[in-house]
Amino acid sequence: MSKKTSIGFGLGLITGVVGGIIAGVLLAPKSGEESRDKLKVTVCDFAEKHSPAIQDARKRAFESLDLLRYKLERQYKKFNNMLKSKKMQKAKELESSAYNV
Repeated sequence: MSKKTSIGFGLGLITGVVGGIIAGVLLAPKSGEESRDKLKVTVCDFAEKHSPAIQDARKRAFESLDLLRYKLERQYKKFNNMLKSKKMQKAKELESSAYNV
């Protein structure tokens, strides 16, 4: 499994677990106040228990985005330099053909 796939899988897993917990609490046959209290306790417990993993996943996601940004900027510069090179080549061709006339 690649690094990108595992990060996506981890984030999807966390999202699914949180969504399942919230849905289970909200759909339980209890009063609204009891459900909200239980939801609050559950979310707080989950956040405390998995905070390092969430922070690590967040850090890796931002690192991946920074790397992607760097690679895109580098490719853009290469492409831009190629265009400039082609324009210079075309200008030299036009200049030499003007002198040959």
